[in-house]
Amino acid sequence: MLEKLQSLEDKYQELTELLSQPEIIADPARFQKYAKAHADLTEIVTTYREYKSVLQQLSDTREMLTSEQDEEFRQMLNEELANLQEKQESLEHQLKVLLLPRDPDDDKSVIMEIRAGTGGEEAALFAGDLFRMYSRYAEEKGWKIDIMDAHYTDIGGIKEIIFGVDGPGVYSQLKYESGVHRVQRIPATESGGRIHTSAATVAVLPEAEEVEVELDPNELRIDVYCSSGPGGQSVNTTQSAVRITHIPTGLVVTCQDEKSQHKNKAKALRVLRARLKEIIEEEKNAELAGTRKSQVGTGDRSERIRTYNFPQGRVSDHRINLTLHKLDAILDGQLQEIIDSLIAHDQAERLRQVE
Repeated sequence: MLEKLQSLEDKYQELTELLSQPEIIADPARFQKYAKAHADLTEIVTTYREYKSVLQQLSDTREMLTSEQDEEFRQMLNEELANLQEKQESLEHQLKVLLLPRDPDDDKSVIMEIRAGTGGEEAALFAGDLFRMYSRYAEEKGWKIDIMDAHYTDIGGIKEIIFGVDGPGVYSQLKYESGVHRVQRIPATESGGRIHTSAATVAVLPEAEEVEVELDPNELRIDVYCSSGPGGQSVNTTQSAVRITHIPTGLVVTCQDEKSQHKNKAKALRVLRARLKEIIEEEKNAELAGTRKSQVGTGDRSERIRTYNFPQGRVSDHRINLTLHKLDAILDGQLQEIIDSLIAHDQAERLRQVE
């Protein structure tokens, strides 16, 4: 591990020197490339340098202990030694985590899809609650939400909504949200006060670059039609809605949220690329002898991952046996505690595999 860390520090130092050279500064493409590589290494190199400093302090403290006669001072040195040893263990763990292979999609924006499942109108209302939860979380993180397609019910529920979440590192935070989310509550329409169970499905797809998923225009069937539902005067008057069918796979994507046909087409192509990328990744993972995409669940959208229980005011994540009694706060977008727990669990599982 130390050899690997030293080579990364050497690379970091080399990049630092390159970034100060006039010919690199004068070339924006090269400067940007080196600056990104430098930024990617900053956290691990800073942690490694702190680790080396602690090792040196440990060595110095042990040396002082061997020659020190004063009992009171020796006690102080022993306390310092214990603190440094604790710090060393903590930094070693951090370095192991930082050395784990990064998911190449972690820095990407995502396409999210929420669909009402079993439970009729109540499931659609819950799908709306989930969309609001993710919207509030994105707002808190400074990310941008971009609705691509949505189908609402008469009383304000959501049958299906597809939206982009744009920002740095979005996928690294939201990738564990894929799966079935279940709600237990008394519907407003229930006169007998019985608790109903409904569900909604969430899918989180990393955005696919054009170079990752090339679309052959000959394999696409593009239909335009009048949009329906909320949208003002242009609804049902202009053919702005777009439906794209990917002929080889049969995938169909529709987008009607924008008044411009051109913008709807661009959004639909983003969704199509993300879905095709997911298919490619699933095939790749299947080839790796059933290796799971993530240690925290399978990433399968049919897996039940979380329950939101209104009578008890709790949220339970079934993959890591986490229960929090702060349902209102979580539905208001305060998701970070759950997400941090999922990331920590995933890292622990991956560390266990390599140790």
